[in-house]
Amino acid sequence: MGSSTSVLKRLVVGRPFRSDQLHHELLPKRLALPIFASDPLSSVAYATQEIILVLALAGTAFLHLTPWIGLAVVVLLAVVVLSYRQVVQAYPSGGGSYEVASRNLGPSAGLVVAGALLVDYIMTVAVSVAAGVDNIISAAPELNPYRVLINLVFLAILAAVNLRGLRESGRAFAVPTYLFVVGVLVMILAGLGRAAVGHAPVAESAGWDIRPEHVGLSGLAVAFLALRAFSSGCTALTGAEAISNGVPAFRKPKGLNAARTMGAMGILAIVMFAGITVLALITHTRVAEDTCDLAGFPGDCTTQAQRTVIAQIAAAVFGGDHSIGFYYIQTTTALILILAANTAFNGFPLLGSILAQHRYLPRQLHTRGDRLTFSNGIIALAVIAGVLIYAFDASTTKLIQLYIIGVFTSFTLCQAGMVRHWNRALREVKDRAQRLRIQRGRVINAIGACFTGVVLVVVLATKFAGGAYLVVIAIPLLFLVMRGIRRHYQRVRQELEPDPAGDLLPSRIHALVLASTLHKPTQRALSFARAARPDTLTAITVNVDDTDTRELQRTWEEHRVKVPLKVLESPYREITRPLVTYIKNMRRESPRDVICVYIPEYVVGRWWENLLHNQSALRLKGRLLFEPGVMVTSVPWQLRSSAHRDLERADHLPGDVRRGIF
Repeated sequence: MGSSTSVLKRLVVGRPFRSDQLHHELLPKRLALPIFASDPLSSVAYATQEIILVLALAGTAFLHLTPWIGLAVVVLLAVVVLSYRQVVQAYPSGGGSYEVASRNLGPSAGLVVAGALLVDYIMTVAVSVAAGVDNIISAAPELNPYRVLINLVFLAILAAVNLRGLRESGRAFAVPTYLFVVGVLVMILAGLGRAAVGHAPVAESAGWDIRPEHVGLSGLAVAFLALRAFSSGCTALTGAEAISNGVPAFRKPKGLNAARTMGAMGILAIVMFAGITVLALITHTRVAEDTCDLAGFPGDCTTQAQRTVIAQIAAAVFGGDHSIGFYYIQTTTALILILAANTAFNGFPLLGSILAQHRYLPRQLHTRGDRLTFSNGIIALAVIAGVLIYAFDASTTKLIQLYIIGVFTSFTLCQAGMVRHWNRALREVKDRAQRLRIQRGRVINAIGACFTGVVLVVVLATKFAGGAYLVVIAIPLLFLVMRGIRRHYQRVRQELEPDPAGDLLPSRIHALVLASTLHKPTQRALSFARAARPDTLTAITVNVDDTDTRELQRTWEEHRVKVPLKVLESPYREITRPLVTYIKNMRRESPRDVICVYIPEYVVGRWWENLLHNQSALRLKGRLLFEPGVMVTSVPWQLRSSAHRDLERADHLPGDVRRGIF
């Protein structure tokens, strides 16, 4: 069982890396872009669709607001990218928004940002995988009944690839990302070119009418609808901060390379989002939350899924849903949307490691795995995202409502922290040219803080009732949990401070050897205890069966064992309670004495053999761990099956390692 698990692990994860190989995992810009920017680049595939979905609630008449909302999203994206270029150069250590907020606004603000980012990363994985599967189903509608299962399979594959390391995941994800970018740019140029020569493409849904859920909207209702559509379109900004968290993974000069990668990401995301939005208007693409709200929709609206916006545009531009261009766009879109979760698979473990280092999360998240990745964080992210996908039926529309709030919370606090950072820098710098550069950075971050703060309010107001309240609950809850974890670590640290007087030697050491029968393991435990030269040495057995106890006493005398055997009576046939009571009484008589309990144990090679042995020993050890002044020593006895297991393991080792052992 153990050897087969080890082989499977090697097949999935690969051979382990030495710690001194960490520098080989540093990324050039061409690999860093698909690793850290796949989320914002892929968001353009559904950001326009989310705008149209919300406006469609009031019918086709309000789709004329789409270009203005799209323009607002473009401006906001440009401001955020410029703002975070300042962050990566000012804080190249990789803490990103968390580090900026912690240093400049205080630990509490930093924890709010950390909680928001953790929620955002989890939602990124769930939404990206769900959106990718939506596009697969757009090309193959017969897969719709298996939507959740397909999501979970892709999620497991993503986790496995990320466990193999940054460079390998970068190589695996780089090609689909660049293929998607090229495909979308070609589609935009082709669509705009056809429109320019008077043959504008027309979407399959252009003739469909949308039955509005809200009729006769005016005034504040229209404004609220537009704001809600804007907040949904802001999904195009998700993941924009990931590069600021991953600066340590870049090659030197880290800050400059990260800033250039962020600039390239911003330009590509803006061009692609704007192009898809313009094509959606040119092709008159229609989409609604409920297919039955589309008058003229072909087929059974209760079971047939409507195609995504990007799928309809691709079919219109490239000549139908059987064209090579359509399948190319659908394939690359599905791939990058699923792989966009990779942004979170890099950001979440890294942020978790930093928080664990600061004692806000369990220390296990700070440990690197076999492939120098933070494997515990990767596994935790996959499990939580999988639960969300299952709970929300892998519905992008349902999951998207929980999105964005965490993003803009971190955006706003980060930019506010950067303003304070520049204010502090201005007080220390006298050089005129440097002061001008700092003032320019402060203006950029101040504008960013204002913009993202307003958007945060809008997102909260428009998405709260739709499910975003869950995120509003989750972020403060995470904040309290992290504060509680840090308090625990602080209490433990204070409790374990070394005594100024040094170690106090115990008055005496009493050794107790547990003996249920006299056999080789018991003899070994007795010999080991005698070699330690305690002040007193006693063998202990619990009388749960008179016949067995008398047989043990007879065997003890027959072998002339030099250690006295004490029998503890147990009228209720318990083993643990009489032993613990006896040890407590010894401690009560001499509180400065130490009692060392030696427990013989079998070492077995097969998993099912553990069920047949050592159960009493495990219960007793678990109970004695809570007794002060009591030490527990396991004395192992290896059965033949354990030796066979060692040989099986050795057979799977490289030849040079086996020669070193044998």
